[in-house]
Amino acid sequence: LRRAAATGPGRRLLLSTPIFYANGPPHIGHLYSALLADALLRHRRLRAAGPARLCTGTDEHGLKIQQAAAAAGTSPAELCERVSGLFRQALTQAGVSYTDFTRTSEPRHRRAVRHFWGALRDGGVLYKGSYEGWYCTPEESFLPESQLAERTDAQGRPCKVSVETGHEVHWTKEENYMFRLSAFRDPLQNWLRDNPRAICPDPFYQRMLRWLDEDLPDLSVSRERSRLQWGIPVPSDPTQTIYVWVDALVNYLSVVGYPESHGAWWPAVHHVVGKDILKFHALYWPALLLAAGLDPPERILVHSHWTVRGQKMSKSLGNVVDPTVCVGQYGVDGFRYFLLRQGVPERDCDYYDEKVVKLVNSELADALGGLLNRSTAPSINPSNTYPRFSEPCFPKVPDSREAKGTGRASAEDYELVAAVALLPAQVNSYFEGFQIYKALECIAQCVRQTNGFFQRHRPWKLDRRDAAEQLWLDTILHVTLECLRVYGTLLQPVVPHVADKLLSRLAVGPAERGLSGLTFLARYDGKPCPFEGRQLGPDTGILFHRLGKS
Repeated sequence: LRRAAATGPGRRLLLSTPIFYANGPPHIGHLYSALLADALLRHRRLRAAGPARLCTGTDEHGLKIQQAAAAAGTSPAELCERVSGLFRQALTQAGVSYTDFTRTSEPRHRRAVRHFWGALRDGGVLYKGSYEGWYCTPEESFLPESQLAERTDAQGRPCKVSVETGHEVHWTKEENYMFRLSAFRDPLQNWLRDNPRAICPDPFYQRMLRWLDEDLPDLSVSRERSRLQWGIPVPSDPTQTIYVWVDALVNYLSVVGYPESHGAWWPAVHHVVGKDILKFHALYWPALLLAAGLDPPERILVHSHWTVRGQKMSKSLGNVVDPTVCVGQYGVDGFRYFLLRQGVPERDCDYYDEKVVKLVNSELADALGGLLNRSTAPSINPSNTYPRFSEPCFPKVPDSREAKGTGRASAEDYELVAAVALLPAQVNSYFEGFQIYKALECIAQCVRQTNGFFQRHRPWKLDRRDAAEQLWLDTILHVTLECLRVYGTLLQPVVPHVADKLLSRLAVGPAERGLSGLTFLARYDGKPCPFEGRQLGPDTGILFHRLGKS
């Protein structure tokens, strides 16, 4: 098998979001998946780590879409055309820099799916069997008894519903093609044992190991064509339609040119998925890939859900949050910052307007924007330059904890310098570990420390006419601007516009914004600083406008 290089500089990486189901417009849960993947892509590009792509798209087949189109009095093709346009628009509006957008109704995708089916058939893992069970149309899947509960429907008749989603299920009996999932227990256990970082965060890895210890019933991979016309027919059996999940998963291969040229990218792939589709991505998909003679993806990065004021988002409650409205209210960067700062992959997170306003105002507008404003104000920095650092004012000490220092810097100042020096590596490791929220927490903590440093030394009280005071004033400003430059550089993957505005104000050129060459306070280590004495960029006003109550 030709396969993408697994490690080393310059290796390729494909990042993916799930392809979104085209039966309704986007909500913030969809955008959260996409923003996580986008931040990972942008971070990787800033590290110049090798070619990378980000693929997304819409999943356009299946019974649910057939029914939604009928209810809307339109054809499935027209519905998908409209909804996939809404997704493209929402992703672009939120600054998601996707490189590929797949629609499962496209000819290149349909061709890949037919080829993949052929590979499964040739591998001897498909057989025709009679299947009966409880089918959930909204989830497009059969559910075991253990995941069902008894309820009464609107007419007061007893019915069964999915425990997890509350959707009603219907007893369905049909003849389908089945996939021998049971044959893949050992290969999947070996894969996970050899790749402990394959599913992240760890609770989801553990859940997958538990699934592999349970019963693994064979999987239905087609539906009767008479029930489902909106889908890809099984090659050589026009009475059957390929199951929507198998069709959808193959998008990750069709996007990289399967079956001809996928080897240049596959399996160097990181799938970002919500926990509700973990089983499809971590159990069924790797098994299907192994059956078709391909390696499983390198990593599956799993996140949880957003609730709204403690309640699950649902159309019936009317509390579905529209990302377009959010971007209008909070700005692209405010919206991105909130979701990536507050979203914790291993647990559900709660969304409400006051929380967004409070966080974004306090961290972006006040702490970061205020610091830039105060340290570049004409009253304190009349020459509008990147001031010089004075070693006698801030002498290097071997250990920041013993900073008695002969200069004017205090022990807390040395702690600040030590914290910011460690920040790029810390942020990098949190991005690698799919903990973007922790990276942002560290940056926010350092921004608070820098504000403390500025406040402590009250540079506005220092007299520029006194030579000694002038040196200390310039040193305070130099340290502050160096901190801001590091924060601006590190925040680029999350708040691209705010970061660009900040770095432009500090006269940091396009070629000086990468992460691989990021240095901090070179003068403290006795090295030259390329920014020292440089004219600052034009003042373009407030970095981030405070949000009002909506």
